[in-house]
Amino acid sequence: MSCAAVIVASGSSRRMGFDKLAASLAGRPVLRRSVEVFLAMPEFETVIVVCPQDRFDALLADLAPRLIRVDGGAERHDSVAAGLACVPPGCDFVAVHDGARPLVDPAAIRSCLEAAHEHQAAALAKPVTDTLKRGDERGMSAGSVPREGLWHMETPQIFQLSLLRDAYTAVRTRGLLVTDEVSALESLGRTTRLVAHDSPNPKITRPADLRIAAALLRDDACQLP
Repeated sequence: MSCAAVIVASGSSRRMGFDKLAASLAGRPVLRRSVEVFLAMPEFETVIVVCPQDRFDALLADLAPRLIRVDGGAERHDSVAAGLACVPPGCDFVAVHDGARPLVDPAAIRSCLEAAHEHQAAALAKPVTDTLKRGDERGMSAGSVPREGLWHMETPQIFQLSLLRDAYTAVRTRGLLVTDEVSALESLGRTTRLVAHDSPNPKITRPADLRIAAALLRDDACQLP
C-alpha cells in the first residue's frame, strides 16, 4: 500500500522567540532533519511539507525536486487539511508529522505504519510515567490525577487517507479546534491504536529542547541496541 507523509511546519515559533525549525541541530536545521527521515524511507512515495515559501527556500531548496510544498493555514488543522489536499491519487495511507520532531526513529515509524495497516489509524505515543498533579488558580497543588491510561501523544500519526479526510471534513463542518489527528478522528467516534516505543522523539518547543535534542544525538547510550 502506498503512503504519503505530510510534514507540518507552518508555525510561528511564538514560544521559542525565534524560528525553531531553522535552528541548527548538530549542523542541520531542525526541519531538514525531520524531512530527511521520511525521504530516506522507501515506504513513503510522496513527502509534502506544509510551510511558507521563504522557510522552504531557506532550509529545503536543494531537496525541492523530491518534495511538494504547500502553504499552511491559521490553525494546525487548517495546515494539515492543506497537506491532505496535495496527496496524490492512488495513495492509501498518510502519515502526519510535526516538523519540530527531528529525532523520530525510522523503526518507530515502521511500527506505527504496521499498526495503521491493521487498525486504519495509529499514532506514536508514550505512556505517562510521571506523577500528575492538578494545580489551583494560585499555582498550588490541588490533588493528584491518576496516570493510568494516560499517554503523551507524539507524531507521526498514520491513517487510512480516506478516513482522515472524512475526519477533517467533520472538523471543518462542526467548527472544531483540534490539536492532532487522533482528536480529529474522535470527532467521528473512531479510535486510534497507540503505538508505544522507546526511542527519543521530543518536540522542539523551547530553547532547552534544542539542548536536550543535541545531547541525545551526541549520546550513543540513547540508541537502542
